[in-house]
Amino acid sequence: MAAVVLVTGGTGLVGKAIEYVIEHEPEGSRFGKRPGEKWIFAGSREADLRNSEATLKLFEKYQPTHVIHLAALVGGLFANRERKMTFLRDNMLINDNVLHTAHIKGTKKVISCLSTCVFPDKVEYPLTEEKVHLGPPHSSNFGYAHAKRMVDVQNHAYKEEFGCNFTSAIPTNVFGPHDNFDLKHAHVMPALIHKCYLSQKNNTPFKVMGDGSPLRQFIYSRDLAKLFIWQLREYDSVEPVILSVAENDEISIRELANSIVKVMNYPDKPEFENELNDNGQDRKPASNAKLMSLIGSDFKFTPFEQALGETVTWFLQNYGNARTGQSYV
Repeated sequence: MAAVVLVTGGTGLVGKAIEYVIEHEPEGSRFGKRPGEKWIFAGSREADLRNSEATLKLFEKYQPTHVIHLAALVGGLFANRERKMTFLRDNMLINDNVLHTAHIKGTKKVISCLSTCVFPDKVEYPLTEEKVHLGPPHSSNFGYAHAKRMVDVQNHAYKEEFGCNFTSAIPTNVFGPHDNFDLKHAHVMPALIHKCYLSQKNNTPFKVMGDGSPLRQFIYSRDLAKLFIWQLREYDSVEPVILSVAENDEISIRELANSIVKVMNYPDKPEFENELNDNGQDRKPASNAKLMSLIGSDFKFTPFEQALGETVTWFLQNYGNARTGQSYV
């Protein structure tokens, strides 16, 4: 029987990237669509996964053999701080409904998307897969973080009691076409791209909070899409896998802002508002050693400048239709 792959959250950043890769990879590619394979990209308009009946109807409609579970209630720092219970409950409902329905419908495999925020606030770096449960997450987003951690707990429980092939991925900072560029809710890169655009349009300074020193690992959504497809087809352990570029590919926020200025042809330099002292964590490097040992050294990530350029080009071409803060995907 040919595979039927259901991607929840399929209209969001990563879902759109998976759709792009499936449609554009050449025949015979390790990551391309296989003969007879069917892919369904479902968004929240099709089914509210917080509702068990709606989730069951979605599974009965498409009869998926495999699921890439990306759907989540997501938001930026302020939303996480202000709505901890909502982020906890909504995401626990979504995850429980998807995993339980996959179990009762006999789905062959489920990969759920976690986040590096699941890791303890106080932990020795680099982050590695076995450190997920070694302490409490950061207090600012503990609702979301605990809901995502529970997916790993559930995966192990389903495996031990029922033999389910459920696993998870832990991406680092994702960016690319179809991102959320809303200034209030966006993550750092899309927010800076939008701020630079408005500064250029209005002839105002491009201001960046903090001094630009924090370091982050950024992964291009279309590279991440390939890694999800690889994990779906070639990885069958219940243990999670960090999906990331290497530690030595960390980029400072200052470097990021300067790269955005260059790509967008902004005429001035970014201004860093050092007095705000709002840098966030200095760095939280994650190791991709496990990933690279499994996928092989022939896998190459898109060069950062190229990926940033493609993201900015998409943003400029689609500004009128770009996402403007809708948080549930």
